[in-house]
Amino acid sequence: MKIIVLDRDGVINEDSDAYIKHPDEWHPVPGSLEAIAQLKQAGWTVAVATNQSGIKRGYYDRATLSAMHQKLQSLLAEVDPKAKVDWISFSPYVGEDKSPCRKPSPGMLQAIENRFGVSLAGAPMVGDTLADIRVAKAKKMTPYLVRSGKGERTLATDDPLLKEVAVYDNLLDVVQAILKEVS
Repeated sequence: MKIIVLDRDGVINEDSDAYIKHPDEWHPVPGSLEAIAQLKQAGWTVAVATNQSGIKRGYYDRATLSAMHQKLQSLLAEVDPKAKVDWISFSPYVGEDKSPCRKPSPGMLQAIENRFGVSLAGAPMVGDTLADIRVAKAKKMTPYLVRSGKGERTLATDDPLLKEVAVYDNLLDVVQAILKEVS
């Protein structure tokens, strides 16, 4: 099974330091929906692992999060009727909760492995933060960093963890590179 894990905010949709709190605030990063459609056309399983502490902070509820994800799926269907995200794992917790499912802890990735009965070792993971890179490396995945979202801020940290991580402008650029590699 060809499987890829994507972060959501900053990778698939535009991010905001004020949080994405409503479907009306959810806007795709240019090219991200086309990237997911290309993955699906090439036979990939697409999973999302996203920290959503806005739930615990009281900025929005689970029904609103679900509405955002329904918007993602319907916008994808407009790009390609067969395109969809196969699985979305989310963590509603804040960092202080020390939840095993909040990135950089591996709980969401373990849930994805359980859902599909696969190991994610070696699979690509695309993110825009150090937490995304840390969890990908912890699960022995191949991390990719995008400059969109918080990616530029992440690069500015000069964290040694980023030394051998491929960096692309956005999800579409990552996907095109991955698809070129495997073809």
